[in-house]
Amino acid sequence: MPNERLRAAMVAGGWTYSALADKVEVDPKSVERWVNLGRTPRRATAMLAAETLGEDVHALWPALRQARPARAVSPELVALYDQRADIPVSTFVDMLTQAREQIDVLVYAAVFLHEAYPRLNELLKERAAEGCAVRIALGDADSSNVQQRGEEEKFGHGIQSRCRLALMHYRPLVGVPGIEVRTHGTTLYNSIYRADDQALVNAHVWGVNAYGAPVWHLRRSGEGGMFDTYADSFAAVWATATPVRKG
Repeated sequence: MPNERLRAAMVAGGWTYSALADKVEVDPKSVERWVNLGRTPRRATAMLAAETLGEDVHALWPALRQARPARAVSPELVALYDQRADIPVSTFVDMLTQAREQIDVLVYAAVFLHEAYPRLNELLKERAAEGCAVRIALGDADSSNVQQRGEEEKFGHGIQSRCRLALMHYRPLVGVPGIEVRTHGTTLYNSIYRADDQALVNAHVWGVNAYGAPVWHLRRSGEGGMFDTYADSFAAVWATATPVRKG
């Protein structure tokens, strides 16, 4: 199949087969085959030809585009759980207890934490007193996205009730130095529980309650990895969230 993109680039620049061949040090017949038969030159030759023509090498010869080799496992992935229900609450608690600088929680409700660990507020107060910045983002029970989520997981008004219950659990922390509680109305694709450079990310699956969806445990290993993707996601939601006031 002719390489029409290459032909057009040569015509636009006034290049003949011989002239381009001289420039990239190949036989003119080779250039002719590139154009008329759609042959792909060697990478080094193709890059020189593209530079000469002022074109992107991958636009002229898409076959030279190398796919990034897939990694079997991300270096930041500590563990993968089939569903949140498989994780002992102690895993969440231990991670939060180890935090020294930052705790971020982004959920719709996650009332399981307070129900299974009644000292959660005290733990967060202790972390904040030690200089750890604590940010809690809960779902706004009146938002359309929370209501839609309830319909999707066939839980109806249950999720709205859980959001209100979660707010009741966390409200005593409002005004505590180092702790901030906000509500958000975003479409929540993942619940995020972050403690410094570790995070538990609970995927949200259409029609499935969060406890039945997968969780990956991440540990940050450098800039721009999976961990940072979710940290940035938290930051974006946090910026849109509404602070909870006392009272």
